[in-house]
Amino acid sequence: MNLSKYDGKNVRIKDKWGETFTGLAEYGNYNFLECEYGGEEDGIFIEDCLIYNSQIVSIEEIEVHGTVELWTEPVTLRRYQSEDADDLYRRLGTDPAMYQYSGWNPYATPEMAKDTVRSFIDSYDGDHAYSWVMDIDSVIVGTIGAYDYKDDHIEVGFSIVRDWQGRGLATETLKKVLEYLTENEHIPCVTAWCAAENIGSQRVLEKAGMKLVSKEKDGIKVNGRVYDKLIYEFRS
Repeated sequence: MNLSKYDGKNVRIKDKWGETFTGLAEYGNYNFLECEYGGEEDGIFIEDCLIYNSQIVSIEEIEVHGTVELWTEPVTLRRYQSEDADDLYRRLGTDPAMYQYSGWNPYATPEMAKDTVRSFIDSYDGDHAYSWVMDIDSVIVGTIGAYDYKDDHIEVGFSIVRDWQGRGLATETLKKVLEYLTENEHIPCVTAWCAAENIGSQRVLEKAGMKLVSKEKDGIKVNGRVYDKLIYEFRS
């Protein structure tokens, strides 16, 4: 069967031994699997499991919602795990640049980081809960999420670890999340905001396809400083 069409899709696979695998499919072609695994056919990876073509009895694309795993080269967007707290504190919480224009630092202390991660994990069972860690080869390079769903609107926000900035990761990740929220979750309007002085965030929002719709004079106050607040939208 033609497995390549399921690459990057959420699928349910039943194999010839009666096992069922559900998750995001990564297609492995013949040449790759022969070289890396000694296989003689193509197959599908679901997380760490490889199911060869001849082992598959049935495969179907399924609709999933909430914080599902998403991919955009080279980033994996995955759910928070409790062990992420220490890394998030060290990589984001201790860097003043991460909250320079927002004043919001949920990872400011090890305790706050643990509480934040726990709250995200607890939220996954709810409707319209979207919170991802950006992961490259088991290294946390940032976070992205969408919050405060109301009246068919939701707000998106992101942070990139300083060492990983300037590589286009935020733009491509935001594009993937906007696509998922509007096309899969059917949320008509996704909003975001940033300080007018935050040129880096402006560029990310605009390159990802978001449009500047309004400016709020002196809308952001952080540590005694005042910034104009730029409001962006992305509509399906």
